[in-house]
Amino acid sequence: MTDQTDEALDVPVVELRPALEAVLMVADEPLDEVALAAAVGHPAAAVAATLAELAAEYDAQGRGFDLRNVAGGWRFYTRAEFATVVEAFVLEGQQARLTQAALETLAVVAYQQPVSRARVSAIRGVNVDGVMRTLLNRGLVEEAGRDGEHGATLYRTSTYFLERIGILSLDELPDLAPHLPELDELEAELERVTAPAPAPPAEPGPEAAR
Repeated sequence: MTDQTDEALDVPVVELRPALEAVLMVADEPLDEVALAAAVGHPAAAVAATLAELAAEYDAQGRGFDLRNVAGGWRFYTRAEFATVVEAFVLEGQQARLTQAALETLAVVAYQQPVSRARVSAIRGVNVDGVMRTLLNRGLVEEAGRDGEHGATLYRTSTYFLERIGILSLDELPDLAPHLPELDELEAELERVTAPAPAPPAEPGPEAAR
């Protein structure tokens, strides 16, 4: 009996080569022949042979990408000789897309690190959860342990942040810290403002009135 993984599965049969290219183009992790066969509706053996043909064809044509079988799965990769071009595009594109809110939040982290999201929000006066996620995804900010008192996650700037602004250490940052409020003073003020109002004194009872 033919192995079940080599049988055509119950999906529409499409032209194999472009179907494989389409699936691999949107895959966010390497896919093996069995997974690809299930996606395109062709036997795994045919898929394996076609993947090898595509990889050889891309290599012969000198494309800017190639198809590799890495760790048991197939995936598109940019060619090593174009790494400099790709890196410049990605890094410059990330920098250009940073919003003013992201830049301001990054500055607070840089000067007050290690710092929690709540503290950054308090300094900026707005919720910074979304902006912090952006900075984390860009690799500009990273986790730096937890606050021993409250257990909140602390954040600091990364080495990539130093690379992007062209300095070797945080000591080379411009002297802007004095213009930011002291966190201890700010937290004390926030606690004072948000503290519940004291309960009014109880009305004297009949015994107290006499």
